[in-house]
Amino acid sequence: MTEFVAPEADWDKAPGLLDGAKELTLGPEECDLSYWFTSVAQGTLRDRGDTGHHADAVVPSFLKEPGPLRDALTLEFGFRALSEEMATRILGRYVTIAPGIPELEFYATQLIDEARHARVFRNHLVELGHPAGSLLRDVDDMAADYRRRVLEPVKEFTDDIVTGQSDFIGGVAVFAIVIEGVLAPAAELSERKWTPLSPATGEISRGTAIDEIRHLTVASTILRDHVVKHPEYKPRLLEILRAGVRLWDELPDREYVLPREEMFQKGMQEHADLIGDYELWPGVRMLDTTPEQRYDMAEQWTDEMAEARMAYMGLPVDVLAGGQESTG
Repeated sequence: MTEFVAPEADWDKAPGLLDGAKELTLGPEECDLSYWFTSVAQGTLRDRGDTGHHADAVVPSFLKEPGPLRDALTLEFGFRALSEEMATRILGRYVTIAPGIPELEFYATQLIDEARHARVFRNHLVELGHPAGSLLRDVDDMAADYRRRVLEPVKEFTDDIVTGQSDFIGGVAVFAIVIEGVLAPAAELSERKWTPLSPATGEISRGTAIDEIRHLTVASTILRDHVVKHPEYKPRLLEILRAGVRLWDELPDREYVLPREEMFQKGMQEHADLIGDYELWPGVRMLDTTPEQRYDMAEQWTDEMAEARMAYMGLPVDVLAGGQESTG
């Protein structure tokens, strides 16, 4: 008997991350353990549970050889692996202080999702030819500065709210609206830019994006419902979001993204024959884009997703731009 797989978790039917995060409505009661075991484990991950990609989706030989594309992918997936590891460690506290069983089950599944993401990102580096025996140490060494300057401040900010203040709803806001809200568009860009170059890499990014749709939409529902039931919490929620935006504005993320996009730029020109007229977004060939344009587009996607989610929750979108709550 074939188990039913929810469309948003089906590999072939799920929308892209941007459309899904902006348009879908999911709640913790729907995305429980049963949902995860059937629609995710037996749906999204069917035939892809080990590596994050199907056996037929191969890693091209040129990515296993020294070069700018291999260097760019190593940095990108190394940094993403550490980010997902940090997320996994943080989410353990969410499970502990979850106010009800639906929230507990959902965040238990998200914890597994993030741990899986970290694993497939790391292991993809082994597929590129990096030694498995020293992989964890090598990734830590490679991204030590990124961990110190970007990840640790985010972890400290989140820990203060979730562990220090035991504020579950505040933690949901930080993780979904600030952390994943900023990182998700970069994940969308990753899937789009690697798909014409490496089937395996594109599939890994596709699978993680399907998970992120669920994380973002369920969290938005939790926040929306809480504000409806407890309108007195709204000022605190908005202040947490403002503080999160201020934190991200201070982090040197651009310093780490643009250098690897420069590597990607050089590498994609070397393999222009594989890319051809492939469009990174409608009407724009990937070969015609620059590192700065790709970075700016990811920021634009961030704004679009934020506007849609904030509207869904009945919150003013200008809060995420550093503005004050609208009174009109």
